[in-house]
Amino acid sequence: MAELTKYEVKCKLKKDDEVIVLTGKSKGETGKISRVDRKSGKVFVGGVNISKRHTKPGTTSEEGGILDKVIPLDISNVALVDPKTSKPTRIGYKLQDGKKVRFAKASGTVLS
Repeated sequence: MAELTKYEVKCKLKKDDEVIVLTGKSKGETGKISRVDRKSGKVFVGGVNISKRHTKPGTTSEEGGILDKVIPLDISNVALVDPKTSKPTRIGYKLQDGKKVRFAKASGTVLS
């Protein structure tokens, strides 16, 4: 496994995990993680924390107008949704059949 550089953040969340937003204007909303940026410690959650971006038409085939843009959230401001209870939970690791697996700490459910 590669070593983390000085600027990278250790993150237990992965792409396609279902998360809930804990703070900010989108508090309480849920969505799937579309991208994790470990260098800046941010996650992009689809359909959550959307901002309006006013753009001019470009020379290529870009159209101008008001576009929706997903703004990244800090990793500390989101929590995994427990598959059993649909409430926020933390993530732990344990050995199962000689393999390291992630599990939801609230219910003990093994995650994919």
